[in-house]
Amino acid sequence: MSSANDLSYVHPSPTSPWGTYLSQVDRVRPYLGKLDRWVETLKRPKRALIVDVPIELDDGSIAHFEGYRVQHNLSRGPGKGGVRFHPDVTLEEVMALSAWMTVKCAAVNLPYGGAKGGIRVDPKKLSITELEKVTRRYTSEIGLIIGPHADIPAPDVNTNGQIMAWMMDTYSMNTGATATGVVTGKPIHLGGSLGRVKATGRGVFVTGQEAARRIGLKLEGARVAVQGFGNVGSVAAELFAKAGAKVVAVQDHTGTLVNDRGFDVAQLSEFSRTNGGIAGFKEGAMVSDDAFWDVPCDVLVPAALEGQLTAERARRVTARLVLEGANGPTVPEADDILAERGVLVVPDVICNAGGVTVSYFEWVQDFSSFFWTEDEINQRLDRIMVGAFENIWEKSARHAISLRTATFAVACERILIAREERGLYP
Repeated sequence: MSSANDLSYVHPSPTSPWGTYLSQVDRVRPYLGKLDRWVETLKRPKRALIVDVPIELDDGSIAHFEGYRVQHNLSRGPGKGGVRFHPDVTLEEVMALSAWMTVKCAAVNLPYGGAKGGIRVDPKKLSITELEKVTRRYTSEIGLIIGPHADIPAPDVNTNGQIMAWMMDTYSMNTGATATGVVTGKPIHLGGSLGRVKATGRGVFVTGQEAARRIGLKLEGARVAVQGFGNVGSVAAELFAKAGAKVVAVQDHTGTLVNDRGFDVAQLSEFSRTNGGIAGFKEGAMVSDDAFWDVPCDVLVPAALEGQLTAERARRVTARLVLEGANGPTVPEADDILAERGVLVVPDVICNAGGVTVSYFEWVQDFSSFFWTEDEINQRLDRIMVGAFENIWEKSARHAISLRTATFAVACERILIAREERGLYP
């Protein structure tokens, strides 16, 4: 999707990321009451910036990359959301991701709005020097709208603590003072928080544990399938294994592994980190990627990219519980099919909110220059995630609606109350 037609989001495909988000908003409207008069606020990003990112490559040639930063809603606080480097990044995708961040932050009651950023680039084709140049130029270009009190980026797909360090340094050099709070997910010695790297995966496990308990699914001996084996999928898998579950299927960009007896997840994680993927790990059989969706399991964790759980795949899923570790992995039609089949889906906007919650902790610690232990981080994270899940579960039960619609109902009410109380200026 080129920049020439990026504004086609006005009438998006129903299965596109933005189309999926708009469908989710429409489903929550009956539960907004008088706040429905403000619903268009949710369907329009507040601000979208498209930037050119030119750099000189190692061979002396000049390359141009297209970058984005979208602030969907700032009614409840500064924008918050990651930055992804991926060859398929589009404005419409970034818009949807920023909107889901708005809902996610409100669902766990963090004082943030939603934002997201990205560059259409394949970072695997860049040298470390070129990657730094891309990061710094992009940061300079979006520096107009980011800041510790305006919009706080964080890592996402193909970005990490080093990328955040370069972003923080670039912003700080341009403003003339060290601003550790401009990004989260930084290295520890630059103001990063303990527990941040594992926070999203931990949140998936905590919400999964709460959901499993409520549907009578014992985790000990439960079969778990995980799509995506990065920070989110691998951490969630490790925690499920520690709880006595068997991780029987794992898929990443290098292939799909199945082991009916259950993997030694710690060994698989170490192998994946060392070898750049799970392909070649000896304790399992490689199968086709499509066969992943047929593996008998009790818990399915889609923790890769959006749009993976299609209607066709939803008809094949054997799990009783789906935990959305990725953003937007389930298309609306698949949501309906899973509901009809009695499969409980814990939606991304609560399930993977552990990352932004600990990002909030990092931001707070940076302002106070007082840092917490990892045990304190995890205790605070668990308390917030469990409390938010309980509130959403009660809303779902009271109105006989899905957890996704209940999460949107809780979050959108908070967002639109803030919009209404602030009023319109001028």
